[in-house]
Amino acid sequence: MSRTAPEIEAKSAETITFRGFVFLTKSKELRTVEGKAVNLRSQSAEVLSVLASRPGEIVSKDALMQAVWADTFVTDDSLTQCIADIRRALGDDTHVIVETLPKRGYRLNTDPSDAADPNAGTARAKTRFSQRGFILVAVVLVAALIGAYYGAEIWRAAPARSSDMPRIAILPFDDFSAGGDKGYLSDAVAEGIITELARSKSYAVIARNSSFRYRGQPVDIRQIGDELGVDYVLEGSQQKIGDRLKVTAQLLNAHDGSHVWANSYNREIGDFFVVQEEIIRTLADRVGSSIQRPLPTSDAARVSALSYVQMGFAENEHFSAAGNELLRQFSLKAIEADPNAQFGYIGLAWSYRNDGLFWHKQENNPDEALKRGAEYADKAILLAPDDAEAHHIRAQIHTEAGEMEEAIAQYDQAIALNPSASNILEGSAAPLLFAGRTDEAIDRIKQAMGIDPFYPDWFNWDMGWALYEKNDCGAALTAMRKMSRITSAAHRMLAGIYACLGNQREAKEALAVFLKDSPGDSISKQRKQWEKNYTVPGALDRWIGHMRFAGLPE
Repeated sequence: MSRTAPEIEAKSAETITFRGFVFLTKSKELRTVEGKAVNLRSQSAEVLSVLASRPGEIVSKDALMQAVWADTFVTDDSLTQCIADIRRALGDDTHVIVETLPKRGYRLNTDPSDAADPNAGTARAKTRFSQRGFILVAVVLVAALIGAYYGAEIWRAAPARSSDMPRIAILPFDDFSAGGDKGYLSDAVAEGIITELARSKSYAVIARNSSFRYRGQPVDIRQIGDELGVDYVLEGSQQKIGDRLKVTAQLLNAHDGSHVWANSYNREIGDFFVVQEEIIRTLADRVGSSIQRPLPTSDAARVSALSYVQMGFAENEHFSAAGNELLRQFSLKAIEADPNAQFGYIGLAWSYRNDGLFWHKQENNPDEALKRGAEYADKAILLAPDDAEAHHIRAQIHTEAGEMEEAIAQYDQAIALNPSASNILEGSAAPLLFAGRTDEAIDRIKQAMGIDPFYPDWFNWDMGWALYEKNDCGAALTAMRKMSRITSAAHRMLAGIYACLGNQREAKEALAVFLKDSPGDSISKQRKQWEKNYTVPGALDRWIGHMRFAGLPE
């Protein structure tokens, strides 16, 4: 992203009024005309402030990026998220208030009629329309000729894409079940379709995190296509009634919202994976090359195992010691349900990995926790060698064990098995950081952010770590502060960053939050934990010094 755009000078007006809203330019607050505050994320408010400083004028992407993120690296997706956030706050489903001008930028239309004239800039410009009518016609004709040469400009602010590879977003399936597993099998349907379509390399499948962001929201399909840059959207529902499973699915054209295909399946619960495969094959036939392979084996026990593990990961969504223990208990239930399915072993591998890295509860021995996690991950790979998540957790454990070459190889295999998994791509930065290949690691994180427009908080956490390793601690703190909620585990990293900046009080406060969930941590344990990971001379000593500065006991 270029940072050479000219600086934007704000206008002197203290308020900007448009379409039933008032924006206070000094405080950067959005309100209704009745005075009710409208919630906006801080960065979204910054973007709106820049647009409001030039009402009716086109502001380029580069200018917006320079104004809002001048000292921090972010991808274009951060701007796209802010624009989407502003539109949601304004109820601007048709993009009339905040208009996208393809290849040019964005415009805040304070007057609804602004959007009708593609060359409208200010109110003064509109009074000269009759003098510019011929020029406008010429511009439209030239645009038509350019469109005929390059193809129609369908997506507003969409990422660069290959024209011959269909892009698909798989939304989370609605769940109309009444049982205790409500919500978990429906996610499994969508997740399986994402993985298999992405693996075929004939389709560009948007990352799960971004497509699942629309859960429960009455969003127009064309808006999803606009925000994610996709050609097709798959949505559906499932309902478990006793031992029966009903699944409906429909494929929609994201350009115009029209229906491409729809079907429903009413089967025994044990046919869950077969139904999933049939949906995948039909989608493949509809949008590109077909997928030919045997139907998977499926039974009720395997479905139960999957459901238990989905529950466990949901319980540990906020990444705490208590949540990690629930993940372990649900994983054990999954193995009890089907000892020949990989799901429970993957869940256990993650729980022991988390113990070894953060909570130190495996007989207070991190090495023992990692060893047990590796055994469960190897078991999962043996049972399901094509499961990307099995390779992912094994790569994580290789990293924590100091086996960097093995970790990188395992990550590469996981990425090949599921190219749409932004979390795996992002996680592959860790062994590069430990090896001192900091710029490569930062590039991996940026790539992951690029394929996942609504990337999760922990991407910012790892970017903070990467920038800390680069000794750019001011930028590292900025990255951490982008997290909507800094978890207890992330507070150790935050403490190190504050220590790097010389802010001892903030470093001690952050470390105290971390120690609530891991009270047994100490300098000696930190050195033992990380001495096998860091291969760059002085890197570990720098971290230990910052932990000591933050008050970690010896």
